[in-house]
Amino acid sequence: MTDRLLNVAEVAVLLGTWEDSGERFPRRLVEERRIAYVKVGRYVRIRQSVVEAYIAVNTVQPRRRGSALRGVAA
Repeated sequence: MTDRLLNVAEVAVLLGTWEDSGERFPRRLVEERRIAYVKVGRYVRIRQSVVEAYIAVNTVQPRRRGSALRGVAA
């Protein structure tokens, strides 16, 4: 299986930002170099695996309930 090169619009759809800001958010990620990208001539392409890794790294896990979160001393 090959790693697809996605255009900015496809990345926006994967990130779920298409409805809110269109291509603006993925373009900002590229401009700030917060996500790896490939230049194909004047076009920007982003590997699907890079987008999936970005989502995984920025996924916030829910907190567990317990005494440590309530500030109770041991």
